Amino acid sequence: MTATVGGTTGPLGAEEVDRFVRSALESVDLDGRSLCVVIPDATRRCPVAHLLQSVERAVRHRVRSCTTVIALGTHAPMSDRAITSMVGETRFPVVNHRWWSHDTFVPVGTLGADTVSELSEGRLDETIGVRINRLVVESDVTVIIGPVLPHEVVGFSGGNKYLFPGLSGQELIDVTHWLGALITSRSIIGAPGTTPVRALIDAAASLVPGERHALCVVVDRDSGGLQSLSFGPPIDAWAAAAEVAARTHVDYLAAPLRRVLSLVAPRYADLWTGAKGFYKVEPVVADGGEVVLYAPHITEVAAMHPDQVGLGYHCRDFFLAHWDEYRGHPRGELAHSTHLYGAGTYDPEHGERPRVTVTLATGIPEEVVRRANLGYLDPHTVDITAWERDPDALVVHDAGEVLYRLG
Repeated sequence: MTATVGGTTGPLGAEEVDRFVRSALESVDLDGRSLCVVIPDATRRCPVAHLLQSVERAVRHRVRSCTTVIALGTHAPMSDRAITSMVGETRFPVVNHRWWSHDTFVPVGTLGADTVSELSEGRLDETIGVRINRLVVESDVTVIIGPVLPHEVVGFSGGNKYLFPGLSGQELIDVTHWLGALITSRSIIGAPGTTPVRALIDAAASLVPGERHALCVVVDRDSGGLQSLSFGPPIDAWAAAAEVAARTHVDYLAAPLRRVLSLVAPRYADLWTGAKGFYKVEPVVADGGEVVLYAPHITEVAAMHPDQVGLGYHCRDFFLAHWDEYRGHPRGELAHSTHLYGAGTYDPEHGERPRVTVTLATGIPEEVVRRANLGYLDPHTVDITAWERDPDALVVHDAGEVLYRLG
């Protein structure tokens, strides 16, 4: 059973949030048991400190132990200082998901080729070994905490996605992200219900032993406070929050635009994460249009994926046409490449053609940007005020979380 508080009308008060969290956790058998709390990293805007402190107050005299793990996926680990800034003072340890260490993981089973083919709607046909952070497996109870937003790989983030890919081994990360790329970001982002990628994630989660619950939240886009909270089984709590996020974090435009300037939020430290400024606006850009990602603070393409510059950015059809050359490359990196390049075409006669030009106005050197197959613009030449006066342009502040669609 899922409990929900709030909705689409504005942020909740701190006391209301605390009451909800306390009541939700009172329904869980925690006495004398070990608890694992899963939280997002700082690339997701969320009042993690408030939520974590509410959880700790509710469980501190009940649990035998509690460890909080940051669901990094393959993002850069957070420093001790950054963790303290995000979570505040805590009674229980908070650790990074050490995805780069083999010892982090424990195998929990496999998804057979028939299952993968069925859930991917025939796009993939392979057996996948499923590994996850051992903290989840070795704890009696896991509580997943995090925001739900439109997402370029899965439709809407949150729920079991904080396990896969948040705490996942590389195998499932590569498969799910490549499946999203085959469907294309433009098609799947903000798609309602259980997408093929979500179905694979939920199937993997079903293999994980132990008791799990989720506290899925929607963050008020103006204040940064909590707009709604849903608590229950991860699939159900996620679905309840996704219904709210579909109404609060999707803006509809009447007609496509030729130009978009995305002011990429400072919480995105490299292009690997900052590319969300493109994903969220691609659906409203006219054919032949341009998206400029303005982020002078971003100085590198992918801190944890140094091969991304050499790989460059290409459309899905380019990789499929050259599959013998690229099949050995991590498919998560291929997927990121297609997501930022966007929809495009490739054929041997005419080569590769993007639907939309992606231009970087960042701190990444021009020669690196050009080598990665993207457009370059000196960020010092960007006049935001002039862009805002242009009736044929859209300027998106704090870009990366709100999705823009036509409708």
